[in-house]
Amino acid sequence: MKQELSNWEIFRNGIFQENIIFKLAISLCPSIAVTNNIKNGLLMGIAVWFVHVMVEVTVSVFKKFIHPRIRIPIFMLIISVWVTVINLIMAAFVRDIYGEIGLYLQLIVAFASLLARSEAFAAKNTVMHSFMDAMGMGIGFMIALVIISFFRELIGAGAVWGQAIVETKPVLIFILPAGGFFTVGILMAFFNWMELRGKAKPHH
Repeated sequence: MKQELSNWEIFRNGIFQENIIFKLAISLCPSIAVTNNIKNGLLMGIAVWFVHVMVEVTVSVFKKFIHPRIRIPIFMLIISVWVTVINLIMAAFVRDIYGEIGLYLQLIVAFASLLARSEAFAAKNTVMHSFMDAMGMGIGFMIALVIISFFRELIGAGAVWGQAIVETKPVLIFILPAGGFFTVGILMAFFNWMELRGKAKPHH
């Protein structure tokens, strides 16, 4: 019989082994579109983290009342509600950044990771396990966006958090969409190489 994972293991899996961007390679739209600077990447990451937590907890709480035949439309409705909530919050409190990423915040409703975790995890597990899974998935996604944003802003604009720190001529392609694909690909390859290298080391 398969051993049940602890809350910590579930949380850790979401950040590392099942990282949405670097391991599962899904919901990549924001990793390309909004990561040209750290502020945008961080705010987008916080929004996705919030929606992940609220959606998985809501699905887990009400899973017994959701008929299997209509579960997908219900999941989409739940996702839409929480995406609307975070949209309204950010439109009210961070208007300057919302003006840049507002369109992509609305697209969170179509993220494959949200529907996948609702169906594969939250609908089959306890509220606490679903909460820990959502925390791990959301924080892992946010960390990935911040890492991508850091390199793109540093190399493409010579700045970090909007503050210029490099006097040399920046490589402008990194703040363009093509640079986003390039950065994601390089980082994905790097983290996968690190994982394979760690597994290849002999254990004493």
